[in-house]
Amino acid sequence: MNDTQIMPISGDLLSHSLFFPFLFLILLLVVVSIVYSTWCNGISPMPTSPKAKETLLSGLPPGVSGRVYELGSGWGTLVFPLAKQYPFSQVIGYETSPLPYLVSRIWQMALHLPNVTIKRVDFYTMKLNDASLIMCYLYPEAMVNLRDKFQEELKPGTWVISNTFAIPEWTPETILEVDDLYHTKIYLYKVKLNNNTASTNTDNTI
Repeated sequence: MNDTQIMPISGDLLSHSLFFPFLFLILLLVVVSIVYSTWCNGISPMPTSPKAKETLLSGLPPGVSGRVYELGSGWGTLVFPLAKQYPFSQVIGYETSPLPYLVSRIWQMALHLPNVTIKRVDFYTMKLNDASLIMCYLYPEAMVNLRDKFQEELKPGTWVISNTFAIPEWTPETILEVDDLYHTKIYLYKVKLNNNTASTNTDNTI
């Protein structure tokens, strides 16, 4: 009679055998999350490039007090530098995509910036009438929709800064040009008294 011996599976072998399926599952969840967010929002969660961020931060208006909003704060590329640039302002980021939101919340806990709040909420549903500065890096259709929202809600003197995409029918105070392959433009608008329309300057590229 032959006794069948069962060889025990070592912990190292078991952990190695589970590592790649687990990694594949994580990557799959990441891809599904990004695809779903792109489908819902009309744009993938694209972080601001280092050169664009440098140009943008160097061109921010000084002396901003009150609330600063980033509409579509993504991975936190800008919301945290904004909080450091305006330490006496409450900086609020709105982001609906689950993965970028989670990453930015982890960064928030790590950086311990008391003047940052990140919310997983659709910014179209939020009132912006208390904003002193609004930052966005979205897409053309969103800028059309936001133009109407801005004109209804923003008070005179509010700054609106848009990376890459202009607000239709608004003329910026200043246009910053990034030293990159695409000569990316950053538009700085300031809401005026005349029915919340922006400045009418024309020769304003830097």
